[in-house]
Amino acid sequence: NVNVKIGYVETHGRKETEDLINGLDVITRREVFYKGKRLEELDVNAILLLHPEVAIVDELAHTNIPGSKNEKRWQDVLEILDAGIDVISAVNIQHIESINAEVKNITGVDVKERIPDKMLQIADEVVNIDLTADELITRLKEGKIYDHAKVQQALTNFFQPEKILQLRELALKEVAGQVERKVDYQITAKQTPFRHEHFLACISSNHEIAQRIIRKTARLASYYNSNWYVLYVQSRKEAMNKISLAAQRHLINNFKNATELGAEVIQKKGENIASSIIETDRKSTRLNSSHI
Repeated sequence: NVNVKIGYVETHGRKETEDLINGLDVITRREVFYKGKRLEELDVNAILLLHPEVAIVDELAHTNIPGSKNEKRWQDVLEILDAGIDVISAVNIQHIESINAEVKNITGVDVKERIPDKMLQIADEVVNIDLTADELITRLKEGKIYDHAKVQQALTNFFQPEKILQLRELALKEVAGQVERKVDYQITAKQTPFRHEHFLACISSNHEIAQRIIRKTARLASYYNSNWYVLYVQSRKEAMNKISLAAQRHLINNFKNATELGAEVIQKKGENIASSIIETDRKSTRLNSSHI
């Protein structure tokens, strides 16, 4: 027998999901009061204390209530994994960080809750749960996905046949890429253990361009199972007293995002940007520059 406990499963009030949970060992959620409302969160400490072999933790991209130990649920999951507990989780394709821009182009929606790609990379197995657009829309209308009050809003946002088709394609490509990387890492890399692919993303304080560069390089590094770096060269015109507070904030957020995606952030000061890039390139072992 395997000791499995449910840390958090979001049923959205669906009876068929609640019926599936009946009889399983559910860990009591942590109660939090926020803005006058009683809310429930995953109780990480309870999971660590009970230490099951496997914990089921739903809604991986969830943002925790302010004041929680971790800002995001995926960080809770990393803490549980570090304790030697296996985790089964779920996430929608639109919540993966590096394809956020593609999702926005498809749906017109800027998804705020996201997980770093590394969460897929560290998984032992990634399984795609797929339905046709018609089946998905039918389930939605039957109240099997969201509460009936949210159905119409969902039908005008994500749940349009052409959007679902494109999101399905993204999901299939992502899972295929994970399988390909696993084959490459577990089989090919053993035959040729030296990996020469490394990537350097060079950014400025321009928020949107920097985000695009970081995401694209993160996907390349993920594909090749490679180390990657983010280089920011601060010239006099980008000194902290020369750029706006908003630009400073975006820059810090981009550094944070890059780190969460697995990059090593390098910051330098200098007037000759090209020379700084070349110098960084030479100092890094066999580093191939990717400057977009």
